[in-house]
Amino acid sequence: METATTARTGSWFCFSLRCVLLILAWKQGCAQIRYSIAEEVKDGTVVGNVAKDLGLDITSLTDRRFRVVSGSKEDLFAVNQNNGLLYVHGKIDREELCQGSGACLTKLKILVENPLEMHYVSVEITDVNDHAPIFSENQQTFEIWEITQPGRRFQLHAARDPDAGMNSIRTYTLTSNDHFELDISQSDDDKIPFLVLKKSLDREHTSNHSLVVTAVDGGKPPRSGTLNISVIVLDINDNRPRFLQDSYQVSIKENIPPGTVILLMNATDPDDGENGEIGYNFAKTLRKNIYELFDLDKLSGKITVKGLLDYEDSDIYKLDIEASDRGTPPLTGECRVIIKLRDVNDNPPEIEITSKSNIVSEDSKPGTVISLLSVTDKDSGPNGKIITSIEANGPFELKPSYKENIYSVVTKGHLDREEVSQYEITVKATDCGEPPLSSFKTFSIQISDVNDNSPQFPQNPLQFYLLENNVAGMALFSVCAKDKDVNENAVISYHIARDRDSNNMLSFLNINSENGEITALRSFDFETVKTF
Repeated sequence: METATTARTGSWFCFSLRCVLLILAWKQGCAQIRYSIAEEVKDGTVVGNVAKDLGLDITSLTDRRFRVVSGSKEDLFAVNQNNGLLYVHGKIDREELCQGSGACLTKLKILVENPLEMHYVSVEITDVNDHAPIFSENQQTFEIWEITQPGRRFQLHAARDPDAGMNSIRTYTLTSNDHFELDISQSDDDKIPFLVLKKSLDREHTSNHSLVVTAVDGGKPPRSGTLNISVIVLDINDNRPRFLQDSYQVSIKENIPPGTVILLMNATDPDDGENGEIGYNFAKTLRKNIYELFDLDKLSGKITVKGLLDYEDSDIYKLDIEASDRGTPPLTGECRVIIKLRDVNDNPPEIEITSKSNIVSEDSKPGTVISLLSVTDKDSGPNGKIITSIEANGPFELKPSYKENIYSVVTKGHLDREEVSQYEITVKATDCGEPPLSSFKTFSIQISDVNDNSPQFPQNPLQFYLLENNVAGMALFSVCAKDKDVNENAVISYHIARDRDSNNMLSFLNINSENGEITALRSFDFETVKTF
């Protein structure tokens, strides 16, 4: 009996020690490292020895199921369980992953088990100069009246270069000539080239000017693209339409219904007749999705919403508008319309269970981690701020990670399988929008049994009556005990406790260890013994 008690005490101590080590390992496992790698590298290129940098034992990576559990949608990276290396697992195109000149980061989650650890790895994709500047059209034609005054500006097609930083467009150049020069206008992140008339034209001297504009990026070596300019010199109709402003700005909600008028353009032309009649058009340099989302009435200049807008797809749109008269040839004025979207709370939070334990022992200490989860919301500002909680009462709570919106579900009290053998845990995530939107995620936890209950008789002591002169070997009565535990912890074995000082009559009784049936080994005489 003492040996069994000592074994259970040792087992309890080892299990408690493993729980403490598991909690410490999880806390220590929340590490974050950062690597950098150029785009377009070969498949299999090593990014870094992530196991070494995280201080993991390389020999145990396979047993611990060392793996990437989430990151980029294209699964661009993977880990080698044999050597702990993080390597490229597909073609990396920075321009497909990220737009703009900011840092291009791919965030990965790397998981190891036994004990459970989650590590966060950021990989910065650096740009290489793999794109040359390109114009939307190879040819641009201007018809300019010969009485046009020097200083007149004509907007050229802007070149596009998806590369970032120094590899993007740095400057434009113009072939040498006597009448025109280039002026570069910086608008937000764009460089917009303008053809500027520096010397009056004479149609009788030269009726056509052929020029070449070259867009050059800042790569080493630099790459370039060209645009052919044709200037046709004409007479009269010497006034172009003008907008009241060079740029307009309007702010609208992202859920504005299609068909809503958001701005009325107004340009004026002092010329008379057809030379002063104005029509409006989108500039040809606009991206294709602009035509799908917005409509411009050619006669009235009304800009209306055409498609469904989504703040999460893009929060700003830049429309280049042209106003052209009906002269021969027509003259054009330009302006830019900036449309900013205001976020509305149209996306509920999303809950992702990244890892969980299906079975938890009932003797688990408070603070035992049973699940890891993350919450996200595509909205911004208060609409994207998330409050996360566990629904209903139970011995569980959320513990936040050092990273925002990353949580652990841990036990906050002692578990008792005999009271509750299974829990349905529901996590609720609610944003701070008006009205707030909520999401729920429910998962099950089974509580496993430990031998923490002793067998119990329905009453103690038990009293039985015998008839004397009984037949030896026949059953007298039986006893039955119950155990609240399950499986092998609830299997009961019976025996009669016999002490040296106890009644010697007990030696004449035998009990079946499996069913508790008690038989007499001899016949009893009432006159000899009445009770024992």
